Amino acid sequence: MTEEVQPIPPKERSFGELVSDLSDQVKRLVRDEVRLGVIELKQKSTRMGVGAGLFGAAGLVALFGAGALVAAAIMALALVLPGWASALVVAGALFVVAGISALVGRTQIKNATPPVPREAIEGVREDVEVVRQEVRS
Repeated sequence: MTEEVQPIPPKERSFGELVSDLSDQVKRLVRDEVRLGVIELKQKSTRMGVGAGLFGAAGLVALFGAGALVAAAIMALALVLPGWASALVVAGALFVVAGISALVGRTQIKNATPPVPREAIEGVREDVEVVRQEVRS
């Protein structure tokens, strides 16, 4: 059988017991805030990875698009325009697609930086303020 332990009201506890409890609670609070910070950093690093992947995709699309479609598009446009002019039109279209992909990737990376656990820091600030108010009263 397990004995139920009733907590002693704070007014009946010694100063040493209260300080010991405070120390334990502060340790637990710090550990919890560190865990929150780790979780937040993992989320931001995932976003950063997605943004970097999109940058890579932009480069890959530009390379494959340039290699596979350039010849066919130039030849098709060469029926209407001189060969050099059709090559410039196709190259311009490919660069527009690559630019749009790069802009989307940059936006993803901007949303993930700086990799600072803002929520955890704010939580610590709030906790410190609550402790200060309780100590003053």
